[in-house]
Amino acid sequence: MQSALVFFMVASAVATLAVLARGIIIMARGQDITGEQSNRMMSLRVALQALAIVFVIILFLINRPG
Repeated sequence: MQSALVFFMVASAVATLAVLARGIIIMARGQDITGEQSNRMMSLRVALQALAIVFVIILFLINRPG
């Protein structure tokens, strides 16, 4: 079970990094005049970060002594 949680935590962290990079590329190109794509990427990044944090908290709860 722990290895599955570690896998999902790493996968969500990598997905967060990918979305962050995509958002930076979108902003650097300057084609997103309204900012709609940038806002969508930022919202997705925040959601993926929250998911990664949830996996870390679950791992801490599973591995705590006692």
